[in-house]
Parts: sequence; C-alpha cells; structure tokens
Amino acid sequence: MTQKSKSQSLDASSAVAQSEAFIIKHRNPIIIAAVVLVVLIGGFFALKAFYWGPRGEKAATMLALGEDYFAAGDFETALKGDKQGFVGYEKIAKDYAHTDAGNLANFYAGICYAQQGKDKEAIPYLEAFDTQDDVTISPAALNTLANCYASTNQLDKAVATFKEAAKLSGHNSLAPICLKEAAQILESQNKKAEALTLYQQIKSEYGTSITAQDIDKYIERVSK
Repeated sequence: MTQKSKSQSLDASSAVAQSEAFIIKHRNPIIIAAVVLVVLIGGFFALKAFYWGPRGEKAATMLALGEDYFAAGDFETALKGDKQGFVGYEKIAKDYAHTDAGNLANFYAGICYAQQGKDKEAIPYLEAFDTQDDVTISPAALNTLANCYASTNQLDKAVATFKEAAKLSGHNSLAPICLKEAAQILESQNKKAEALTLYQQIKSEYGTSITAQDIDKYIERVSK
C-alpha cells in the first residue's frame, strides 16, 4: 500500500469513528424504547411486588395512576400530572423521595424527559434513581443515563456509566451494547487502547450476541 493509500485509509477510519461518536452524542438514547417495553412487559404489579414495601403504598397507588399516560407516550402528562388526581412523576419523586415508589418515580421521570429529547433535564432524575440488583430496569436506567451524559458532552461520565450498566446487566443483551457505546466514545477521544479492551471484551464474553457480529472490524480499526 502506498503512503497516500495508507493516509486515505486512516482518514476514512477516523471519519467513521467521528461519525459514530457524533451519533452517540446527539441522538436520542437508542435503548429508551426498550426500557419502556421492559416496564410494560414486566407489568405494574410485578414492579410493585419487587420495588415497593408497605411504607410506600400510597405513593405506589399514585404512581400507578400514571401508567396509562406513560404507556401511551403522553410523557408530559406523566411528568406533570393530569389535574384529575394524578400528580405526576416529578411530584411523586419529590414528595415520596424516601419510599421505593418515589425512587421508581425518578426512573419514570428520567425516561419521560429522555423520550422528549430533554436529556439535560433527564439526568438529575436518573442520577437520583437508586439502582437495585435486578438485571433489567436498573441496567436500562444506567444505560439511558449514559446516553444522556453522552448527548450533553459529558463523555467521561458516559463511558463510566456505560461500563457500570454493562456490569450490572450480567450476560443479557444490553451488556455488549453498553460496552460498544463506551468503546466508540473512547475511540472518538483517541483512547484506542481502552476502546480495544472493550471491543475485545465484547468478542470474548458476548461472542454470540448480535452486537459482536461485526466486532472484528472495530478491533481491527483501533489496532492500527
């Protein structure tokens, strides 16, 4: 390969990495829809049994009133309330902060803001959400938070939070997605060695996942 060809190849690789990093920073979190689906499939009563104790029964009942708005994508009403008995996730999170239902209201509020493309507003709620030991809701919340960090150019926080989400996810399909997004951000920062480590982790630990199907090209790109 001539020197000119090598230069063109490197320029192309750089452009691809920068393009992917731009998408990561500026798109809505890709996993938010999946988060919503997880919540709906899991069901309100399953979440109630997992997260809420007797102390938060009133808050839990209030939180349930927002389920239809959340499911229908009426995120503004879900956040602010309907003036007909449902006070909104924001108020529940504030007034019942020390209950499990209040904690989950932070999750809902953060997702609602992120779904509206208001990542800056979503961050405080997602940060306030106290993650549990489950491998669905909590990792998804962290993944959404990481995307919000990325979209607001808090890249180091985004990488750290993606890694945390992947660790909490265990071996479900979200883990390699989080690792790949963290690696792409690192690559955009020219931290190729760190990105390579994550790409290799995807290949070795999640080799059968959809995310790993084209991982060799990423490994090759940062190995140059």
